[in-house]
Amino acid sequence: MDVAVVGAGAAGLMAALSAAGGGRKVVLLERTADGGRKILISGGGRCNILPSEVESDWFVTDSSPHSLRKMLRTWPLDAQRRFFEHELGIPLALEKETGKLFPASNRAREVRDRLVEQARDRGADLRFNSQFRDLRRSGDDWELTFESGSPMRARTVILATGGLSVPQTGSDGAGLRLAERLGHRMRPTYPALTPLTTGVSRWTALSGVSLDAHLTAAPETPRYSRTQGLLFTHRGFSGPAVLNISHVATRPRPGAAPPILARWGGVEASTWVGDLGVGGRVHLGTVLRRRLPERLAIALLAEAGVAPDRPLAQLRREERDAVLTVLTAMPLPVSGSEGYRKAEVTGGGVDLGEVDPGTMESRSAPGLFLCGEMLDAFGPIGGFNFLWAWATGRAAGLGAVQRLTT
Repeated sequence: MDVAVVGAGAAGLMAALSAAGGGRKVVLLERTADGGRKILISGGGRCNILPSEVESDWFVTDSSPHSLRKMLRTWPLDAQRRFFEHELGIPLALEKETGKLFPASNRAREVRDRLVEQARDRGADLRFNSQFRDLRRSGDDWELTFESGSPMRARTVILATGGLSVPQTGSDGAGLRLAERLGHRMRPTYPALTPLTTGVSRWTALSGVSLDAHLTAAPETPRYSRTQGLLFTHRGFSGPAVLNISHVATRPRPGAAPPILARWGGVEASTWVGDLGVGGRVHLGTVLRRRLPERLAIALLAEAGVAPDRPLAQLRREERDAVLTVLTAMPLPVSGSEGYRKAEVTGGGVDLGEVDPGTMESRSAPGLFLCGEMLDAFGPIGGFNFLWAWATGRAAGLGAVQRLTT
C-alpha cells in the first residue's frame, strides 16, 4: 500500500479521501463495523460539522500555540465549509443562537455516509472490522500487524485512532500508546469537555435546574469564555459553560486547580448591587427570584447564610457582601468529573512539536503521520473539534502523498 490510514473517525476519513486518487493505493483500516461513530452521536445526532467563526487562541494546548496556529491555517474555516457544501454536497445551516453549523438535513448520518462514499469514490479501500494491533518499521516501509490474518506493508502510515473519550465508540488510546512507544514526546492525557461532579447535596438536589452562567478560573480562564447554559445534574454540573471550562479541573498539574467561579444568570455584578441596594420591606428571596430559578435562589441564599425572608432594609453590610459573592463569584464545589465516559474530547496527547505543522509527518519517524484527537489540542464545544479533525486529517493525507513523491 502507498498509504495506510488507521482509524475511520472524522480525521481518518478526511485523511483517506485526501490521500486517495491519482492512482495511489490507499487503505483505511477501522476496528468497528461502520466507522465515524463520534460523527453519528455528535450534536444529538445532528452533527455540528463546523463553527461559524474561529480563533486559534480558543483552543487549549500545552504545546506550542504557534504550531497550533500553523496547523489550523492549513485548511481555513471558509475552505472547509466550501468543501462540505460543494464537494460533498451537504448544505449547511447556521444555528444563530449558538453560531454552530449543522447539515441542513439535521442528520449526522448524512455527514458520515458522504465522507465514506467520497473516500470510496476516490479509490480508497475501506476495511471495517479490521483489528489493527501494532506498527513497526520495516526497512524504508512500515509493517502493520493485526489480531488475525497476514501483516500489511505500507510506504506511509497515518494514525488517526483518536484519544480516550467516549470509549464505547471504539476509542481506547491504543494509538497514543503506540506513538509513545515509537518515541514521541507525550503530554499527559485527561478528559476534557466533560461534566463536573460534586459531593455537596445542596447542589445535586438542584438536578434539572438550568440557566445561563458565566464561569471563570483566574488565571486560567479559557479565552473562549462567555455566558452559556449550565445544567445541574444528580452528580454535579454540566452544560456548555461547564464543559468549556472543565479542563481547569481535570488537567494534570502540580498543586491544586484554581477555583471555578460562577456568575449566575448572566447578570452583571452592578445589576445585583443595584437590586440589593434598593432597601425597603421587599424580601431578599423575592429579589433573587426575579432573575434566577427559585430553587437556585434559595440554595444560593443558604450558601450565603442569609434567610430568604430577610427584608432588604435589614441587611447588614457583611450579609449583602456574602450574597453578592454567591451571586457573582461563587466557587463551584467541584470534587471530580464524569471522566472519559462523558468527555467529548481527550486533552493532552502527542506534543504538537513532534510533527511537521504543514504535513502532520512525525519528525522522529519519517513516513508516519499523526492527526486528530491524538494531538495535544482541543477546542470548545460547537464544531471546533471537528474543524481540528478535518484540518489535521486533510494535512496528513496530502502530506503522505507528498512524501511519496519526494
